[in-house]
Amino acid sequence: MKNVRQSEILKIVQDKDVDTQEQLLEELKVRGVSTTQATISRDIKELRLVKELTSAGSYRYTQSERKVSAAADTRLRNIFKEGVVSVDVAQNIVVVRTMPGLASAACSALDAMDIEGMVGSLAGDDTGILIMRDNSFAQQFNVEVHKLLK
Repeated sequence: MKNVRQSEILKIVQDKDVDTQEQLLEELKVRGVSTTQATISRDIKELRLVKELTSAGSYRYTQSERKVSAAADTRLRNIFKEGVVSVDVAQNIVVVRTMPGLASAACSALDAMDIEGMVGSLAGDDTGILIMRDNSFAQQFNVEVHKLLK
């Protein structure tokens, strides 16, 4: 269902000037796809949709051409490895402790890695919270991170 919905979203933004999630929901409904605003929001992030200015002066969703380069990916991984102090798990939540001021960089690195099972991240000054889909994804991630940090 997710692949069908995301495929429809891409068709919609290619064919129409859609500038709100509500418009996207309506267009999906017309095409027989029922979903929620929260799901649309996640799809927009996963599909890397961005808003661009049209020649008419309004905005519309479009697929981003920007991809994370291999060099940027390596730099993000190094930031993560150098800045992380500890990682611990509490059910499906992973707590990442960093050097002061580096939690945002660590979470950004993790977001760019497209980690399976990671729903999202939230960063403070020296602590990042990762929300994983379930407890097993959190435990699996914890094991992998501890290998990386050695």
